[in-house]
Amino acid sequence: GLLGTVQVVKNHPDWPRPYNGITGIRHGDIDRDVGIYLAESEQRSCALAAGTAFNGILCTAAGGYLVERLPDCSPETMSKMESNLATLVKMDGGEALPTNLLLEGKTPVDIAEVLLDGLGFTPLDSLEPQVWCECSEEKLFRSLRLLPREEVDTILKEEGKIEARCQFCGTVYRMSPQDVEKRFSKATGDPSKDADFES
Repeated sequence: GLLGTVQVVKNHPDWPRPYNGITGIRHGDIDRDVGIYLAESEQRSCALAAGTAFNGILCTAAGGYLVERLPDCSPETMSKMESNLATLVKMDGGEALPTNLLLEGKTPVDIAEVLLDGLGFTPLDSLEPQVWCECSEEKLFRSLRLLPREEVDTILKEEGKIEARCQFCGTVYRMSPQDVEKRFSKATGDPSKDADFES
């Protein structure tokens, strides 16, 4: 039986109405079920793989690829791609391609080099993901200003400081009673309006 549905809605300003595609979830794997959607709903011929590896709740590897056959693809190019896909499957040696390759330290570029070997592959650019958070002490104080002043004074009296931890990046911010008083004395703008704080 079906485990659910894959539903995709695509729209474009030039289209008279949105495109709606729907297929059944048959396996519960992202790559296989999205691949079925692409083949059945959009009639697109592609090779798709996505895999993840976990150590407890920590994701230790995640990645994948999508290779799609374009209309003018020659039989020779298709044959080479099929051969390259077979090589990649053999290199990974696991059930959830390309998880093992990622766990071995292979990069997306390394995987693309295998997939596109002999097909004129030239990497144009590479980006290193970075953890970046918009939290700041200024945003903490802006949030403080949304509270009644009596409540802020009660927290300072009971705790001796204001302390907050960003739920995204884990940064801890602390303000002493003196810091809070100094900031309140210099505060301008309405803390409930983003426009007052945009530079």
